[in-house]
Formats: sequence, structure tokens, C-alpha cells
Amino acid sequence: MRCLLIEDDPPTARLIHDGLHRNGYEVDMCHDGRSGLARACEGRWDVIVLDRMLPGGLDGLSILAALRARDDATPVLVLSALSSLDERVRGLRGGCDDYLTKPFAFDELLLRIEALLRRATQRNGDDRIRIADLELDTRTRRVFREHKPIALQPREYLLLEYLARHQGEVVTRKMLLAAVWGYHFDPETNVIDVQMSRLRNKIDKDFAVPLIHTVRGVGYTLRAVADAAANDPADD
Repeated sequence: MRCLLIEDDPPTARLIHDGLHRNGYEVDMCHDGRSGLARACEGRWDVIVLDRMLPGGLDGLSILAALRARDDATPVLVLSALSSLDERVRGLRGGCDDYLTKPFAFDELLLRIEALLRRATQRNGDDRIRIADLELDTRTRRVFREHKPIALQPREYLLLEYLARHQGEVVTRKMLLAAVWGYHFDPETNVIDVQMSRLRNKIDKDFAVPLIHTVRGVGYTLRAVADAAANDPADD
């Protein structure tokens, strides 16, 4: 797999480069915005890891906008120290496929890249994500199940989209807190469970087949086929 890494911080770039190389990736590196955009446009990449703030006159979102404007659908994971909800929404609306805040653990970065590569063959060019009879339009943020519109609050939508982009995977509460809320709560907080209960009431309650499943002691997963051993009603 060919990865383009656009990151201006040398220690971070070296950590990512060496880690990906150990895991069998071919990695090219750029350290500023202009050379990063040029390299992104001239090569064919399986995934791009893109720092949000870059020197060279172009930031990460500008590079992302330029790629999407030329119909380049290469999966892009944005790295950023900007961790607020508004900034993550800007990144996702700008066309990135995932948004990981700094500091991060390399193992999580690797798992997210692997997930992007798995999903690359499943995603359509019309900005829609489908899981069974559930459909998300990521451009308009509209959600349908069995072709019926489902009204979600902004936080509920972000939670569902994150699960959808990681469909079939087990997503931990820590990952959801970092991705949707942007900062870490007390590990014992029930904010995730409360929000998930509300989301389930809208996504699953009036439909025969549940799509959101609790993985006991770990987190949640969104999938079309339930694993009865993993689903724990006590955690709902």
C-alpha cells in the first residue's frame, strides 16, 4: 500500500513513517503544503495522512479542497492539534475521511488507516454511506432508514457517521469521546451511553433488525448482522 505523509513536525513524521514502514507500507513524505499538494496530485496513493497546519502557504484543508475539486477520492486522514468539535466538523465537511487529534497513539493511527483502506472499495462517489437499509448522505447530513427520513441532532449525526465510517468494527467509548466530543471525560461518565440510547431510539426502535450493537465492556459497533454474544442489552 502506498501512503503519502504530509507532516511538518520531524519527530511526528518519523514516528509515522517508521511505524507504517514496519507494517508493510511504502511511505513518501512531504513537509510543507505546496510540495505536499504537488506530490499528492502527481502520484497515485492508497491513502494520504495530512497534517492540518502546514508551512508553505497551504494548510491541510486547502490541500484537501484542491484534491476533492479535481475529483480525487483518495482516502485522507487529517491529523490536527485542533480538537474542538467545530474544527473536526470543518475537517469532515471539507472532505476528509477521518480526523485524528494530536497527540495520538500510533496503534490507533494504524487501525484508522486500515479501516479507511477497507472502506475505500465500499464507499460510493455520491457521498453516501449504506449499511443494510440505513443510508447517510454525508454532504447534506440527512439520514434515511427504509427510505424514511430520520431527524437527528448534530451530535447524534456525528456519532452515527463515526460509527458508519467504522462499520463492522468495535468502536470504544474512548474513541467516540475523542472523535465526537473532542476531549476526554471521566472514564466512568455515561455521556456516551445516554447519547447512544437516544440514537438507538431513532435508528433501531421502529425497525425489525437492530443495527447498533453493544459490545460488552468495550463499546459499540454498527453492523447489519447482529452477534448475539456481543450484544448486551444491559449496556443499552
